[in-house]
Amino acid sequence: MRGLISLVGACALGLSVMSAAHAEDMHDWWDSAWWERGELAVPENHKVAVTRGNYETGEVDVPVMIARPDDGNKYPAVLFVHGRRGLDELIEPHVIRLAARGFVVVAPDLYTGRFIEKFPIEHDTVLEEDLSHAVDYLLARDDLSSDRACIYSHTRGGYYALKVAVTHDRQNNGLACYVSYYPHMQDPNAPEPMQVYRYATEVDQLTLPVLVFVGEHEQYQRKRGIEMSVSALRNRERDAHLVEYPGVGRGFEFRGGEVRTFADDLATKDAIQRATRFMKEHLQ
Repeated sequence: MRGLISLVGACALGLSVMSAAHAEDMHDWWDSAWWERGELAVPENHKVAVTRGNYETGEVDVPVMIARPDDGNKYPAVLFVHGRRGLDELIEPHVIRLAARGFVVVAPDLYTGRFIEKFPIEHDTVLEEDLSHAVDYLLARDDLSSDRACIYSHTRGGYYALKVAVTHDRQNNGLACYVSYYPHMQDPNAPEPMQVYRYATEVDQLTLPVLVFVGEHEQYQRKRGIEMSVSALRNRERDAHLVEYPGVGRGFEFRGGEVRTFADDLATKDAIQRATRFMKEHLQ
């Protein structure tokens, strides 16, 4: 019996080792340094200064929130793109949390400049043009350590960012990488079957390194498009990564205290650190 127990234990250990060995290939969130060597990432923290400004597009003045470490040093550039709810009291702290990682972050308020109400249903293509101007506005700053920017978005902002990168060709003129939380990877004006069963054709033309975060309980039609998009990019041998967090759903990175869960917080802290490493690698 003792020999049998030892054999079973050895088999279990073997399965455990095999499981750990294959986990890194199966899950983008797997961290061998932590699991095998006990190394925990130590985040970089900066006190953040916030200012306000605006830029002209030729038609409108677009308000912007600017967040950066509160010192005289230069830092890499990030363009933050809001989603359907706009740049409000729930989203602005995300901009600050990102700047605290060591970035100069410019976040245009696309809707206010165009007098668009929060949570629009239809997509207005003029917003893509306004966002493209934001790339130039950001890169004209003299406090940057990078000559390109990463575009960082969530929800419908992921579609705006996709269009700016591809349709406006900023992936070859100013942008270095694409990061997004549960992005809308289809034209919001497309018919319902396209929303569920297809992704935007621009995805096939995206050449930027891509990092996408999604919760396990994301809306089915949104999650399906995200998974298809990342799979299509990988099939084209593009640098694309999808991290899925168990136990969380939509809005996990900005949900307020009255509805926020511990799982939301864990996912948010992990995602922003992964995004930080990813963007700094591509902004060197």
